Amino acid sequence: MSAPTRPALDFQAAFAARVRGMTASAIREILKVTQQPDVISFAGGLPAPELFPLADVKAAAARVLDTYGPAALQYSTTEGHPPLREWIAAQSGIPAQNVQIVTGSQQGLDLLGKILISEGDTVLVEAPTYLGALQSFQPYLPNYVQLPTDEGGIDVDALEGILKTTRAKLLYAVPNFQNPTGRTLSVERRRRLVELTAEHGVLVIEDDPYGALRFSGEALPSLYALGLELAGDVDRNHVIYSSSFSKTLVPGLRDAWVQAARPIIQKLIMAKQGADLHTPTLNQMIITELLPILPRQIEIVKQAYGERAQHMMARIAADFPGGVDHTVPEGGMFLWVTLPHGIDTQAMLPRAVERKVAYVPGSPFYALGGGENTMRLSYCTATPAQIETGIKALGDTIREALD
Repeated sequence: MSAPTRPALDFQAAFAARVRGMTASAIREILKVTQQPDVISFAGGLPAPELFPLADVKAAAARVLDTYGPAALQYSTTEGHPPLREWIAAQSGIPAQNVQIVTGSQQGLDLLGKILISEGDTVLVEAPTYLGALQSFQPYLPNYVQLPTDEGGIDVDALEGILKTTRAKLLYAVPNFQNPTGRTLSVERRRRLVELTAEHGVLVIEDDPYGALRFSGEALPSLYALGLELAGDVDRNHVIYSSSFSKTLVPGLRDAWVQAARPIIQKLIMAKQGADLHTPTLNQMIITELLPILPRQIEIVKQAYGERAQHMMARIAADFPGGVDHTVPEGGMFLWVTLPHGIDTQAMLPRAVERKVAYVPGSPFYALGGGENTMRLSYCTATPAQIETGIKALGDTIREALD
């Protein structure tokens, strides 16, 4: 006797409306194409693995297990390992209760989206902005408004006009060595942005994974610090700060944090309990054990990235055709290249890969479209020889596209 015929299950109909529009990361899809062993890739946003403090991590892990024993492998509090939270809080002069440990800053963005964004809420983002933030917020169905940017970061005059005509809920920004452009928001614009958003009751998420990696220029106050100065009270600060140990120590331990007013942290705790209970105990303890070497490690990374950035910019000047512009980062991991209008870097990518070089086209970094003639280059993982060969090949590809 044959089994009764069952109707085919429609998985698409089973998905929640909020995720039906989700797409795979454009960058991750590009990396699948470009990660051939003979392709020089300027596409990934990966820290340089040869700079990881491997011996220190091994020793720290051994000390943690010797000191804490089974407790290092046990469940722990949602808020995070107390000594780690206390150290983070001390860097900003705030109470530890205003710090939440998260499993990578990407989780922090997702949880912030979950607790702050309702369907239809207006979220202001830079044009271009970090693609991962757009992906984190998109399931909560925001209405994006793009903020114009230039070499000094967000155009705050444009922001003022938008705030007068738009009922915004949230502004997301990467003020230091922005991903994807490498630009830094000037101190004057930082102050005005904080004042304008406070005046209009708009929350600010400051995403700062690269701030410690400044290899030229002078450090600028964070939006969070300026918000605290304006509010005079940590629990009245409208700026939410997110950062990570991924770019300064190692990314694989997935340790990051959010610091914010206590009402925000309380909701984050509840959201994180439903997501993963807590960030892995062992990983938090290892990071805490590594904190004494953090200043030394930051100097190593800054020097290496600064040298690689300078080398890439020198080769761009030598090998790219006229009419091509690029940003001049003072830190971080990226620079941004703008080609003449009419050149589509997405369409040009296969020709670059044929020449054994890869980059990330700029258009995925725009919430509402744009940037077809732009690209992001990362200098972090390339050797000097790879930079020379890769930039020469990319210059030849651009010349071909211009002809």
